[in-house]
Amino acid sequence: MIINSVEKYKGTTYEVIIDGEHIYLHKDIVADYGLRAMTELSEERYSDMLLASDRRRAIERGMYLLDYRDYSYKELFRKLSESYDEEICFYAVDKLASLGIINDRRYAENLAHKYIEVKKYGFYRASNEMYLRGLDKELVNEVLEAYREGTVGRICEVIRKKYSSYLDDRDKIHKMKNALVRMGYSYDEINTAVQSLECSDD
Repeated sequence: MIINSVEKYKGTTYEVIIDGEHIYLHKDIVADYGLRAMTELSEERYSDMLLASDRRRAIERGMYLLDYRDYSYKELFRKLSESYDEEICFYAVDKLASLGIINDRRYAENLAHKYIEVKKYGFYRASNEMYLRGLDKELVNEVLEAYREGTVGRICEVIRKKYSSYLDDRDKIHKMKNALVRMGYSYDEINTAVQSLECSDD
């Protein structure tokens, strides 16, 4: 294979023409493989170069996505797999995990705080949302366990904020309980909270 030309394209990208085929490569790939016009490139080295280029692009894509929000290992893998082969995705995600840029525990702890303390979800809703983010069940349960003690208090907080006027109407109490179930609380937890509020009003 003959490298016809190596020209700077834009930013850190070079346009490389090999046997008439136009390829766009990062400057580091060009440097690492010593690409120069009118030199030969073996098929094996050409394949290695394309693999290295794809790996680099996948890592850059992962970094770009992570600039906007956190991802779990599985979630980022799924996202990258829309554009790259499985081997490339494993390489990129493993690399980002080894650098601490992806950290499932940190991500799980942040999501638990968001869903439990901010959105006031119950365990069922919070855990389902976290599973959808690609987090393992064991890790999710472990992280959420730290919030179990304050469950009834959080339900009372939601009731006081949204449903305080419902407590004097049996039909409305039923609607309120259904709404709280949709937030991820169990009927036992909800009934305990309602009873505590009713007792506090006596």
